[in-house]
Amino acid sequence: MNCATKSRKRRILVWVIWLLVVLACISTRGVARATLSPEPPLSGLALHTGAEERRWLFPWQPRWRWKKHALRRYRAWRETYRRARRTARLARLAWYGLMPMAWLVDRLTARQLRYQLGALPMLYALLETLKVRQIINRHCATRAQVDHGTVALVLILNRLMFPLPLYQVADWVGQTVLVAVLGVEAAKFNDDRLERTLDALAPHLEAIWLEVVGVALRKADIDLSLIFYDLTAFITHGRYADSELVVFGFAHNTPSNKRKFKLGLDTLADGNIPGLYRLWSGRTADQATVQQNMQNLARWLQGHGWPLHKTLVVGDRAMLNAEIAVTYDQVGLRYLAGLRCTQKEHKPLLLAWDDAQFEACPIVPGDAPQYWGRGCMVTFEHEGRTVTHKGLVVLAGPIRDQLRQARREQLQALEAELAQVRDVIGQPRLRTVKAVQRRVNGCLRRSKVGRLMEVSVYETPAAQVHLTWRVNETALAQAERKDGRYLLVTNDWHLSHQEMFRLYREKDGGEKRFTISKSDLQVSPVYLHQDQRIAAMTLLNMLALLAYSLLERQVRRQGLALTTRQLIRRLENLTLIETHCWDGTCLRRITPPMPECLVILRLVAAALDELVDSVLPEPGPMALPPPSPLGLPWHC
Repeated sequence: MNCATKSRKRRILVWVIWLLVVLACISTRGVARATLSPEPPLSGLALHTGAEERRWLFPWQPRWRWKKHALRRYRAWRETYRRARRTARLARLAWYGLMPMAWLVDRLTARQLRYQLGALPMLYALLETLKVRQIINRHCATRAQVDHGTVALVLILNRLMFPLPLYQVADWVGQTVLVAVLGVEAAKFNDDRLERTLDALAPHLEAIWLEVVGVALRKADIDLSLIFYDLTAFITHGRYADSELVVFGFAHNTPSNKRKFKLGLDTLADGNIPGLYRLWSGRTADQATVQQNMQNLARWLQGHGWPLHKTLVVGDRAMLNAEIAVTYDQVGLRYLAGLRCTQKEHKPLLLAWDDAQFEACPIVPGDAPQYWGRGCMVTFEHEGRTVTHKGLVVLAGPIRDQLRQARREQLQALEAELAQVRDVIGQPRLRTVKAVQRRVNGCLRRSKVGRLMEVSVYETPAAQVHLTWRVNETALAQAERKDGRYLLVTNDWHLSHQEMFRLYREKDGGEKRFTISKSDLQVSPVYLHQDQRIAAMTLLNMLALLAYSLLERQVRRQGLALTTRQLIRRLENLTLIETHCWDGTCLRRITPPMPECLVILRLVAAALDELVDSVLPEPGPMALPPPSPLGLPWHC
């Protein structure tokens, strides 16, 4: 209903009624004078109305009490004038030294607020340079007061600065300058709104990630010639009865009694920038993901106009078998990976040379090298097709020494345990050869070096049970011969042995991205209980990891050897102080930074300027494979 129209009609109606009343009074004036009635003409109306109703019945009366409001404004002006005179008088006293300046400032200050500044300006500028908010808003349009791009931006900044659960993000925003920068109240970032943003992001994860990474590649001019592929697992808490993503499964360095999901990540060696990623079920084996990643990576590189033969993919020992090696040749990608020598044709390669022959072929520079290598050829056969690739058997001196030291300690522990059994022979339950042998077999099974120990239990002619043991030197020599040796394989015959070893060791850059995700960004443990929300939150964490890695790459190009986490810690004391005075004015100032902080800020500004200045043409759209069977899209 239009209230304004209704009020206008009512006023017109009242005026018409009064006009009729006036006409009636004029027409009956003669009759009224003749009868000399003492009652007023309108006495029959019995008007018992309030002020609001009288205002409508008598429209010529003023609608607003202007005298009251004028008096109020006059009093406010007079109070302001008197306060200004007092302030001027106090300022003169303070100027002549008759009154402390601090007392004067305190009298003038109504309230003072402190907001965290820290590294927020540089992180905010980096995310705006990558167009994160604009890209998300383009894919996830909304009519809400706070758009999804702004909510996602706040979540990414929170992961970078001070990771918190969703229900605590609003409190964190209220303590930072984001409220003033974004122009949104902190209460707007409640956990319900954050979850609605995750639901809105879920259908567009692939498109958002592709576009943001494309912007990063163009602006930073990142090299795609070397890529590391690896998987990690993130543990979860709670029950996931209907989840196809979060299940029990095996993963290194994670508890087996926890549900988990896996993340496959292609890390670009130029700055360790995250490139392609995909979520996998917690029970998925590492080798089962390689061929899918290979196809996805090939399409992505072709979409960026990068020749496949110029890219080398580096993986660990769980990423290669005969089928995968043949597929690499079919796709046209170069690879370098470790190989688990489980096939009978590959096992002899590790034992083909002794230590003296290895030490004649160092693969690292220096007077006292600790790594040696011998070249070989590795043959793979799958479904009637045979390929031969270049191999390198590496002998790592530090790993060899560590394994041998651990084996010696295990042998000493086993001998101590056997000595305890020997000391208690003759006690109840250890009076026969069979009972002693059973106890000894248990000790050998529990020990990792039990197969290297020869144990004899026998009974003497005097009916006494004896226990003796010794180390099997032959078995020990065979075990030590394999210590520190592993096999590297590549289909790039142009790589030298030194280059193969160096590139394989650089794959730690991808593993460090996982460490950053779990420690600095605190992706794990996960408490969300819907696969779509887990996928959306993973996208935000990957965007945070992208900003983290890109900023670290840029500042190192400026000669600043600090990680992004160290940068954030160096700048965490920067604070914005907001002072509100009694006259309504506001003063904002930043706490004086240390000289070291000023140098860091200058270098970061120069690093971000490089990204802003390097703008290349936008590429065309890129197509990727269809969604996975789990219903989760490819994230590339």
